[in-house]
Amino acid sequence: MIDTHCHLDDEVYAGDFETVLSVQKAAGVERILVPGVDAANIDAVLDVCNRSNGYLLPAIGLHPENILNDWQEQLDTIHSRLFAPQSPYIAVGEIGLDYHTDVTFKKEQIAAFRLQLQWAQQKHLPVMIHSREATEDCLDVIRQVNKESQSPLRGVMHCFSGSHEVAQQIVDMGLYLGIGGVITFKNCRLKEHLHGIPLERLVLETDAPYMTPVPYRGKRNESRFITYVMDALGEVYGVSSEDIDRITTANAKTLFNLPE
Repeated sequence: MIDTHCHLDDEVYAGDFETVLSVQKAAGVERILVPGVDAANIDAVLDVCNRSNGYLLPAIGLHPENILNDWQEQLDTIHSRLFAPQSPYIAVGEIGLDYHTDVTFKKEQIAAFRLQLQWAQQKHLPVMIHSREATEDCLDVIRQVNKESQSPLRGVMHCFSGSHEVAQQIVDMGLYLGIGGVITFKNCRLKEHLHGIPLERLVLETDAPYMTPVPYRGKRNESRFITYVMDALGEVYGVSSEDIDRITTANAKTLFNLPE
């Protein structure tokens, strides 16, 4: 199992961080990818990753919810860290668009998203894309950036819960779908929407400490709970959880260029 999106720098893990890591390893979680969300948490992400002896791998980016008046200054800081010599980052993310609560900085979100996608192409890195109530704009920006470059973007649509039509558009672009705890929720139709989507285009994630799957919904999420996501996907694709594990692990290694 590889958790491709887990916020282990969150303070909810501070009190028992070492124990949390040990428990995930014992449960069979092979690696965990830790996204950045703004300039302020760059050092926190690197700190937890450096404490893990290579088990946790860092990403860097400006989350759309954190795009405020200082967004350009934040991007300057992120750019300097991303393009520094021997940069440790395995992806650019978490980046994207979010129109759920506020569209005051809508234009700035689009500009920041586009710029960070271009950085990912320059660095030959995959992207972790957040899209909430912004599907059309998000896909349009990706298409525009791809059109302007000879190398299509590589990446994952984080925490995917959209329609089959949108899923198909995403995989047709060569991107992956990040599947997490939402697939276990009672009223979620994601199982239906994945029919016909190749399993080879899925990666697993938790978005921990958020989006905890049933039967632990409401509690702090952990990477080991991915097993419930695998069980749900096994039902969708008519294969064993072991097959889901094997295929999605290979997908994650391919997408993020992870060593064996």
